[in-house]
Amino acid sequence: MEFTIEEVLDAPASLIYDAWLDSDGHSEMTGGEAECSHETGGLFTAWDGYISGKNLELVPGKVIRQAWRTTEFDANQPDSIVEITFKPVHENKTRITLKHSNLEETDQHYRQGWNEFYFAPMKIYFAEEES
Repeated sequence: MEFTIEEVLDAPASLIYDAWLDSDGHSEMTGGEAECSHETGGLFTAWDGYISGKNLELVPGKVIRQAWRTTEFDANQPDSIVEITFKPVHENKTRITLKHSNLEETDQHYRQGWNEFYFAPMKIYFAEEES
């Protein structure tokens, strides 16, 4: 199973990309503690250890592709894949497309989680950054 979510944020692509891969920036924009890496192959955790994974592909300001799992995954369940693409739509606006794949049918609640625990607080965070 997979799904795709798109949102437009009030920030340049490079700013959002950098915040996603920075421990402090990720923590501030989502409200959950994160330990991030800006290296391909680097490990990360987010939301106080609820999410963990590894950076599979990083194209600065354009693409983040990660192996991704939560503490709810069964031990034998393979990692899911999260791919985030960043596309400038205006000088200070970016369309983020998040594709989450390799999920079990029982993992459908993650769509709501991305909206509630990532995109909603990110909209507020980047709107405040612009002020």
